[in-house]
Amino acid sequence: MAKTEKSFPRNFTGCLTCVQVLNIMVLLGFMLNYALRVNLTIAIVEMTYNQTQIADTNQTIHNVTEHPEHIEQTRYNWNTKQKNLLLGCFFWGYVLTELPGGRLAEIVGARRVFGYSTLIASILTLLTPGAAALGFGWIVASRVFLGFCLGATWPAILPMASKWIPAMDRSKFMSNMMASSLGAAITMPICGFLIAHFGWESAFYFTAIIGVMWSVAWFAVVYDTPAQHPRISETERNYLMKVIPQDSNGKGHMPIPWRGLLLCPAVWAIIFTHGASVFGYFTVVNQLPSYIESILHYDIHHNGLLSSLPYLGKYLCALASSVLADWLRRSGKLSTTAARKLFTGFAVGMPGFLMIAQAYMGGDRVWSIAIFTSALTINGAVTAGYLGNGLDIAPNFSGTIFGMANTLSSLGGWLSTFMVGELTHGNNTPEQWKIVFYILAGTYFAGALIFVTFGSGELQPWNSPNSVRKDEKHEEQPLNEEKA
Repeated sequence: MAKTEKSFPRNFTGCLTCVQVLNIMVLLGFMLNYALRVNLTIAIVEMTYNQTQIADTNQTIHNVTEHPEHIEQTRYNWNTKQKNLLLGCFFWGYVLTELPGGRLAEIVGARRVFGYSTLIASILTLLTPGAAALGFGWIVASRVFLGFCLGATWPAILPMASKWIPAMDRSKFMSNMMASSLGAAITMPICGFLIAHFGWESAFYFTAIIGVMWSVAWFAVVYDTPAQHPRISETERNYLMKVIPQDSNGKGHMPIPWRGLLLCPAVWAIIFTHGASVFGYFTVVNQLPSYIESILHYDIHHNGLLSSLPYLGKYLCALASSVLADWLRRSGKLSTTAARKLFTGFAVGMPGFLMIAQAYMGGDRVWSIAIFTSALTINGAVTAGYLGNGLDIAPNFSGTIFGMANTLSSLGGWLSTFMVGELTHGNNTPEQWKIVFYILAGTYFAGALIFVTFGSGELQPWNSPNSVRKDEKHEEQPLNEEKA
């Protein structure tokens, strides 16, 4: 049974605590993270000609859209393969910085890694319309560099959580990462409105300006450890320093125990399950607007709203399941291992069944939207499952583990766009999309099975290789230690 532990005290002062401010900034940061990413998935519908529009040249063509406002927009004659290449090239850069980003955050801190990466990504987004005007190669390059910047952000947050968030509150903290889905849910309809009234360029300008504003606020209010924060109360600092093991110098310079890490089945369970789950997620993220437009035949006004529904559902499920998982662990009703396996099996396995249903009923507008929304909603429960599992088994190297997992998932994100492009190029029909849904179902099932079989919530001995000695009597006790 899991060791019980009191939750984080909420009212040190009459103001927000530094932990609460951190939660808010991380939530907003991940909302922005996906806003900077998914703006293209909705904008590309209006950036290019669809199958019913005629283009006789490969050069930029100006066209008056069918919107009532008669906004004159620049459209590009990119074919299906080019569009999927543009959607997928983000992952070329994204995959390069996952592992380095996690390790760098362990060494120099997440404040700089997460903050500067987001700031540079916001500036790149501001320049995206200009890059498209220069040529297809330029916008591809800008998306690759955007991925390079944002790839470092996700693994960077786990080392910060290991210094600020008590063990029994970490599932709920990890739900802030799923605010990326909330960001997409909000960004999709807003961008749809902006595009309809001001042109597709406005989608990039809007998200970029918000990104720069957030970056300034991040550096003003967030610090890597309680000891470094200049405005934290003594009460809050003392509490956090007591309940969370802290490095004496506040920096993670501990060498990575590669042998123990690479031979650990629990680590590989996280890596493969994360890859399978995100493969399915990214396929929907990148392809849903195009599917709605080409197969379900909704226009841009409805596209943004309908595309946002799965993201909203995912965040709400992430928040609810994380609160439930923390309560089950804190009360001792479930061990950490049991909780992680239960929620992962549900969050990754159930979407597999829904993808099979999508293959049979995906041609119906109502059923299709309902199934997509349900699948991604349920997938939000990964925050209570494998997503923060690295903090359970090895908090000192949680950034490295997440970086490894997200590297594989990033390759899957690129592979998903390549797969859809190859399967639908010149034959964008419901029958071809059925193949896509069957592949997604198999991937989801494999991910759930691997974690339920090999996953764990117990602290690994190689997490503190320098302190695991027989003669050590004051060995650090993890907050999430489980007792029989």
